[in-house]
Amino acid sequence: MKLKDLKEKYAIVGVGYTPQGRVPGRTALSFHLEACANAIADAGLKKNDIDGLICYRRFRSLLGEPEVTPYFLAQMLGITPRYLTQEANCARTHLFHAMAALEMGLCNYVLISYADNALSGRRTFTEEDTHGEPPGDLLLYGQTGFTADYAMAARRAMATFRTGPETWKEIAVAQRRWASLNPRAALRNKPLTYEDYYRSPMVTEPFRLCDACLISDGGRAIVVTSVERARDLKHPVVAIMGLGLANPSYDVHQSPSLAGPTGAKEAGRQAFQMAGITLEDIDACQIYDCFTYTVEITLQEYGFFGPGEGESWFKDGATAPGGKMPVNTSGGLLAEAYFMGLTPLSEGVMQLMGRCQDRQLGVKTGHKEPEIILVSDNGGVLQSHCCTILRRL
Repeated sequence: MKLKDLKEKYAIVGVGYTPQGRVPGRTALSFHLEACANAIADAGLKKNDIDGLICYRRFRSLLGEPEVTPYFLAQMLGITPRYLTQEANCARTHLFHAMAALEMGLCNYVLISYADNALSGRRTFTEEDTHGEPPGDLLLYGQTGFTADYAMAARRAMATFRTGPETWKEIAVAQRRWASLNPRAALRNKPLTYEDYYRSPMVTEPFRLCDACLISDGGRAIVVTSVERARDLKHPVVAIMGLGLANPSYDVHQSPSLAGPTGAKEAGRQAFQMAGITLEDIDACQIYDCFTYTVEITLQEYGFFGPGEGESWFKDGATAPGGKMPVNTSGGLLAEAYFMGLTPLSEGVMQLMGRCQDRQLGVKTGHKEPEIILVSDNGGVLQSHCCTILRRL
């Protein structure tokens, strides 16, 4: 069987949200449980319908909490799934796992969950980095985790092709405009101008604070099932039209090309081949945006523009409400909340279901009503990449 044989065979049927931002006094487990329960209810299912459970990412527990394992989460949910797994690191294989379990007949409904109390627990995202060397050794050379890693890639890109703050400010400002329309967004009431962008403090050169994603308390979950079953549930069917995965794998300081490749080019090729469409068919993009530069290099490798053309492509709010290509319509990881790849994926689903209220693509925001949305997920430091194409049936 080939990937194209799975085109529009499986669908995402429920999305679970929790309070998000700074939510003190909560465990990661409590966010997992709330997100999962809400996703199950949103799909119109009962907990006993769930026979597959995937925890999106393992993290070291904070605030003295026991480790959250998929076994522990299943126990606390009161379910006994036939399929149970968790990613140990930053590989982006969750939808592949879910679809494989469904295709093999192991499961009917697979729940995928992410949660963390990172903001209240002061997670630094240094121990979670993907280098082989101990974090303490790297600190001697000014290596301070993911921000420094991505800063290396972005700085190299400034020298390799014409990019930098003049491009990244457009991304940051556009996503803040989307966040202003999202009642859940952490930065909803914090508008951003170009002047504000340049005044924001430098974090790790060349990144300013506005170039970096949020750290969030909270959780997010989705339910995956067959399109056949989805047709009997309460929401419009959002099918997985295309899917691709690539893993360049190299640590950024050992990469043969610091500015890329990210895996987006190969993963995108696979996804578009499976979907049988081209870039011209895409109505909106939900791009993994740990940093503004990640948005640029991902869209560049997908082929929306060539190296050095990002500044003109993003110029004057091209990705903002009313722009030529809506990108990260929830505010994204930069301005809504950081739930890794489930932030862009859940927003793509909600947009295609028509459930995004003031930010809903269509007449309200000056765009066409969406039918096909491109979603990216990026793991490690440009080391793993999943491209998903969603379609409303």
